[in-house]
Amino acid sequence: MSKHFVYLDHAAATPLDPYVFDVMKPYLKEVCGNPSSFHTVGKQAKDAIEVSRETMARLLSARPDEILFTSGGTESDNLAILGSARANKEHGRHLITTAIEHHAVLEACTYLQKKEGFELTILPVNTFGLVDPDQVAQALRPDTIFVSVMMANNEIGTIQPIAEIGNIIRKFRGSNAFPLFHTDACQTVGTFDLNIERLHVDLLTLNGSKMYGPKGIGALYMRRGIKLQPLQFGGAQERGIRPGTEHVAGIVGLAKAFELVQQDREKENERLVRLRDMLIRGILEHIPKTRLNGDPKKRLPNNVNISFLDIEGEALILYLDAKGIYVSTGSACASASLDPSHVILALGVPYEVAHGSVRFTLGHSTTEKDIEYVLDVLPHLVEKLRVMSPVHVEEKYFT
Repeated sequence: MSKHFVYLDHAAATPLDPYVFDVMKPYLKEVCGNPSSFHTVGKQAKDAIEVSRETMARLLSARPDEILFTSGGTESDNLAILGSARANKEHGRHLITTAIEHHAVLEACTYLQKKEGFELTILPVNTFGLVDPDQVAQALRPDTIFVSVMMANNEIGTIQPIAEIGNIIRKFRGSNAFPLFHTDACQTVGTFDLNIERLHVDLLTLNGSKMYGPKGIGALYMRRGIKLQPLQFGGAQERGIRPGTEHVAGIVGLAKAFELVQQDREKENERLVRLRDMLIRGILEHIPKTRLNGDPKKRLPNNVNISFLDIEGEALILYLDAKGIYVSTGSACASASLDPSHVILALGVPYEVAHGSVRFTLGHSTTEKDIEYVLDVLPHLVEKLRVMSPVHVEEKYFT
């Protein structure tokens, strides 16, 4: 086992912040009541949820009754898409999304298309993974009821012009209620001021495991007046839209984590950008036949996604693991699949290039020494794998 521990997979999951754990502790032990119970202990749990809801709302510049707690980003995405489409299908059956969305969005949309008779437009992206707002405008139709564009991509880190797209959608609908505009913002907490009025969104997805909070908890911002059909049944919790006994400790931890990353974001972003650019520069300058995936400027402060010519990304991950460096090939939710990333393929590169892609995502614990260690180890591992590789991709994809 390596003596080094360099965790560079924060886009998949972040470690739990010690301060977050501290505020969760009472709700893991002492405050054991069900929030729906009328006794004192139940009321303590209920009060903790409502205080957390108020915190989440304040950070989003929303109202407390516009915050729904869920089990995570996937459920929030599914609830936003399936719930709103089914509840509002009398107004139209046309949905719009993009080719690089998280599987939680794409698969929900394609399910509605294949199984429930909805029409789906999947917009392409450019070579940097950017969605063209003009293409969104051109795709809008009188029967469009839902548009979903992620705020920043979880694999390549490209940041989308959400406010511009949201403004286009608002102007298109005028005084009408549709289409609704949803964004998956899981990767952007701690990067942006997530003021929902400035973003012009109607629904917004958040996930505790991406913000140094607990896993298994998330939230959905839902603008007041929107109708959602529940995905599960059996109780009146979360206004009957998301029934089930609440994860009180998780909700408390989610709100505290959100608060902490938002208050420290400017200083932390500056630090991460410096380390991110150091890693990108070191790889591209010292390892031949490498390609940066995603926009070089409009990208998350902590994201580095590189395609290494003539190797398998999974093999490089195993070699790095043996050296105590922990990275991924892309979305952790698709890690069981051997297929290349749909996100990288959407950039217009061939299958072989997509298969050689590796994602490094930095976080609070990442130091300059960590980056130096990666840059010291990585060139030798890539060279070793290339000697064994039968794959040879044209150089033109790495200019």
